[in-house]
Amino acid sequence: MISFRSLGALLLLLASLSASAEEKTLKACGHPFYPPVSWIGDHQLHGLAAEVSRQIFTELGYKITFVADYLWKRCLREVELGNADIVVAAYRIPSRESFLQFSKEPVIADHVSLFINNDNPIDFKSLEDIKGKTVGLLLGDSFGHQLDQFLLQHTEIEYVARNHQNFAKLAHQRIDFMPLGRLSGQLQNQKLGYHPQISPLDYRVATEYYYLAIGRKSGLAEHLPYINKRLQEMHSDGTIRRLTDQSSRHYLELGAEDGSQ
Repeated sequence: MISFRSLGALLLLLASLSASAEEKTLKACGHPFYPPVSWIGDHQLHGLAAEVSRQIFTELGYKITFVADYLWKRCLREVELGNADIVVAAYRIPSRESFLQFSKEPVIADHVSLFINNDNPIDFKSLEDIKGKTVGLLLGDSFGHQLDQFLLQHTEIEYVARNHQNFAKLAHQRIDFMPLGRLSGQLQNQKLGYHPQISPLDYRVATEYYYLAIGRKSGLAEHLPYINKRLQEMHSDGTIRRLTDQSSRHYLELGAEDGSQ
């Protein structure tokens, strides 16, 4: 028979193993409306960045749980508070440095264009041409510090909680334009069925980068060298390109984004 002392030791060991397993589970979130980088559909977080994060942190010995009910602003806030550990992809801007640590190697480049209504064109040669116009932005979004500051100072901003709202407003000429990564914007435009009315300008207003980001409260900083090494390898061996193409097709094949209808 097992003595009380042995039973106590066994219970302590099981509790320790349980705590250790719990420590190895990470919570991650991402932009809910930015295919092929990340998006929420069928109550799951999909996309290139989610898959990259899954692969890297699985290799590091962690189990990763993706949260699929956060809007973008809340995703950032939950990581800031320490309630989540990872943002699968985010721009590196000054306002986020206080609570996020970013990979040095980007996940993907984001070439930002202005999307307009074809019946309300903008003769665009420089940012000066959009001064005084109305822009649609998603709460929590950034398109790089320089463009963010220009829009704050020189345009009328209307914020929305979900990207499909901006597309609808632009289609009905309730806003003049919206900035979006060209690939993401074209995918969303096609899926929502607005491509006959809405198109991107040829001019590239910015090139920014999405980085894998860990919360400063997550305790994961020691893994940044490995994260950077794996991201470099994934670019070199074509994994990022393959996952980008695969995620783009997957987005168009899935049903509507959660909350988009």
